[in-house]
Amino acid sequence: MSASFPRLMARVALLTALVASAASSFAQIPVASSARSIPTEVEQSEGRINQIMTRAEDHFRRGKLNLEDNKRNQAREEFDKAVDSILESGFDVRASQRLQTYYLELVERIYREEVPLQQQPAAPSAVNTQLVAQTTQDPASQKTPTPPQIGFHDQKFEPSPLDELSKLVLTEREKEVSSEDLLALEQAQRNVGFSFTLNPLIQQYINYYQGPRGRATMENGLRRSGQFMKLARKIFAEEGVPLDITWLGQVESAWKPKAVSWAAASGLWQFIPSTGRMYGLRQNAYIDERNSYEQATRASARHLKDLAKRYNGNWELAMAAYNTGAGNIDRAISRAGTANFWMIYPYIAQETRNYVPNILAVILIAKNPEGYGFKGIKPDAPMSYDVVRVPTATSLQLVADATDTSVDHIRALNPELKRDVTPRGDSYDVRIPAGRAKQFASLIQRISPDRRETARVISVAPGEDFQSVANRTGINVAQLQVMNSGVDLKSTTKLVVPNSAVKLTKWVRATARSDADAAAPAGIDKVRARKGDTIARIAAARNLDANDVARLNGIPVNAELRAGQEIRIPSSTTAPSRRR
Repeated sequence: MSASFPRLMARVALLTALVASAASSFAQIPVASSARSIPTEVEQSEGRINQIMTRAEDHFRRGKLNLEDNKRNQAREEFDKAVDSILESGFDVRASQRLQTYYLELVERIYREEVPLQQQPAAPSAVNTQLVAQTTQDPASQKTPTPPQIGFHDQKFEPSPLDELSKLVLTEREKEVSSEDLLALEQAQRNVGFSFTLNPLIQQYINYYQGPRGRATMENGLRRSGQFMKLARKIFAEEGVPLDITWLGQVESAWKPKAVSWAAASGLWQFIPSTGRMYGLRQNAYIDERNSYEQATRASARHLKDLAKRYNGNWELAMAAYNTGAGNIDRAISRAGTANFWMIYPYIAQETRNYVPNILAVILIAKNPEGYGFKGIKPDAPMSYDVVRVPTATSLQLVADATDTSVDHIRALNPELKRDVTPRGDSYDVRIPAGRAKQFASLIQRISPDRRETARVISVAPGEDFQSVANRTGINVAQLQVMNSGVDLKSTTKLVVPNSAVKLTKWVRATARSDADAAAPAGIDKVRARKGDTIARIAAARNLDANDVARLNGIPVNAELRAGQEIRIPSSTTAPSRRR
């Protein structure tokens, strides 16, 4: 299931050739040979294949009905059963060309239910020929529709800033540009790692970000970029793309891995499905690598490099084509008669007109934030994680248990995973909290591969025996002993249990208090988050280890918190110093 469709279709082609070869050989067998028994065997297998396909089709049909009723979890379960009914039928899918083809088509149909094709709005019939980011429409009439939820699983996508950018109209005050502004712009241009043509519109977008409308967006971007910039700069450098162009991520997604646009562009770098597949980003029923960190960032750098090569090193045109597609830019160049962004400006869509000067403005501010009035903004800490390989269909709950964190944290570290289980049919590299790889490896080795979708890991308190664990978990002693054969309770803090009605995964000291809102236990303080806070920022301000605070609250290190949200932290008398 983790293989991309091009690879799968290549396998189908190979199997077709093999089947054709076998058919040719069969035609040469004498009639009197023992091959006369083969048709009966084929007929028997065809009957079984029909049953398998009928069962799978029934599950798919139920999934569609559930989806139409907005029962997304039930739809996901039925689509899963449709695929599993083939994989778990005991019949070798590769032994039948018909079943193999049906299986591939089924996965594609399920994927299409998850990522429905979107119709783009018609291009405007008239083009504004003035070099201003302004339209004649009433801004209230340009309200961008909420992006449709993609798929049958609530993946909690966030709106892409591109949707707002497409309708942005600068105010008269934002469009005011003085001669001093243009001189400062010329000086700032020298610090950028690629050449571009100056235009007053760039300063107008700087004014927008300095003003009340765009300031919060810029401040949040400067903060959130810290999580991804180290990785992005490393990959862009390896691919030969100017490092300053990494700030394209600010305009594309505001550094949100789950951002999605009206056109079903998704992820930090906003790939549409077709372009994502072009650059090797897998998209199937289990994974969408457009939402990944490393893979999508490298695909973005390669796409930009290819576009720059197409336009002879012109990065303005490369960025414009990244937004609207090379075909649209080629047509605009043909109409303008020259390959210059500001000359093709009248012949491109409004969103793309806004897009390039917006990125250039963001780059100039990011190169000197304090000089543009953005003082005291500290970027978030870079993402830190270990990568471990797990076998097919490993539960994210198991990964969370084995690394002493929450499922939400594991999801945040692996935004490309659509489900709470890794892809079926292949091993997978999962990101886990930094420093937990050895702990995870020692625990996962105790669980047989066929149980890694259904097993849990629970904590054991010192002095507990199997009977005590059985009493609090509701799992009988015999089952605990079978799943933990050879484990000495005196030398372990973890046990493996089945993921079925586990009452308590952690040992809790008996207490006479029953008030759920009782005061926090000794050694724990509580603080309230401010707007824009993250666990990383709260921990840094108090010299605490961010991963410890994240585990204490079950919240990802860099997730943005609500204003006033209560966060637990180790008290100052018991907290260890932050690791450096």
